[in-house]
Amino acid sequence: MNQHDLIAEVFARRAERQEERRRFLKFAGGASAALAGSAMLAACGDGYDGGSNTTVPSTPVGTTPVQTIGDNDILNFALNLEYLEANFYNFAVNGAALDSSLTSGSGTQGAATGGRQVSFKDPVVAAYAREIAADERAHVAFIRSALGSAAVAQPAIDVGTSPTGAFSSAAVAAGLITQGQSFDPYASDENFLLGAFIFEDVGVTAYKGASPLITNRVFLEAAAGILAAEAYHAGLIRTVLYNKGIAAPALITAAQKISDARDSLDGSSDLDQGLTNSDGSANLVPTDGNSVAFSRSPGQVLDIVYLTKAAQTKGGFFPNGVNGTLNASAAN
Repeated sequence: MNQHDLIAEVFARRAERQEERRRFLKFAGGASAALAGSAMLAACGDGYDGGSNTTVPSTPVGTTPVQTIGDNDILNFALNLEYLEANFYNFAVNGAALDSSLTSGSGTQGAATGGRQVSFKDPVVAAYAREIAADERAHVAFIRSALGSAAVAQPAIDVGTSPTGAFSSAAVAAGLITQGQSFDPYASDENFLLGAFIFEDVGVTAYKGASPLITNRVFLEAAAGILAAEAYHAGLIRTVLYNKGIAAPALITAAQKISDARDSLDGSSDLDQGLTNSDGSANLVPTDGNSVAFSRSPGQVLDIVYLTKAAQTKGGFFPNGVNGTLNASAAN
């Protein structure tokens, strides 16, 4: 390619970028109201199924328009989930909660309680746990850095093992134990994997569901990167559980029960998937018919971590609720 051709190509690409920007701005102007509406629907979990079917109600004349949910609100919602995951893994690996230097911010600050170190027997599980713990801590630090002074504080988090605690309540909901019994995710490698399985698939679907609501391209790229990391984590947990379940089928059954419990909490849609298909074959990558990962709205995510089918602002792993604007579970 000679110099004239090179210059012509540069100008052609520049023109293409300018045209794309004009199309984007035209679209953004017409879609801003829809974006605000869909974001609020996602916050409430009402009328938004996490996929392409989003209904946006019109605002009657004389009423107050719905509040626009901004990128900071979405990132802060994600930060709450990262606080939960980071504390669970940090307890399992290091026997301590997340460092206090990473927990300050706006809203009511709380402690993460009830966790303890796992005495790992399988070196592969131990290695995965250490790596994921470091990743989740880095996610917290990264999102807090992106948000700056707008970052919310870590809320109170329950990762304990008492019969009335969140893990036990989740295990009761899944039918793994009965009321009054306790589930201890720190008691063994297998229990740790089941505890991690509760969170990891939810994190992937949360980032997938939130991504269309993010308008800042820098934030969107960051969210996409974290989504990819969370998907790797979920894939590791699912693969190791499946591998161990070949010799101990009860593990695969337990994972299916957790999947069913998540499905029952987040609405009527049958989205969640266990480790095997109906014919018994492996299902290590939960996707739709197009092999695309499915989504959850913030309201659906909070249904699961609050362990509720009702519209609530606290419960389960967040006994006092999450901090930030997106804090209500969906009513199912």
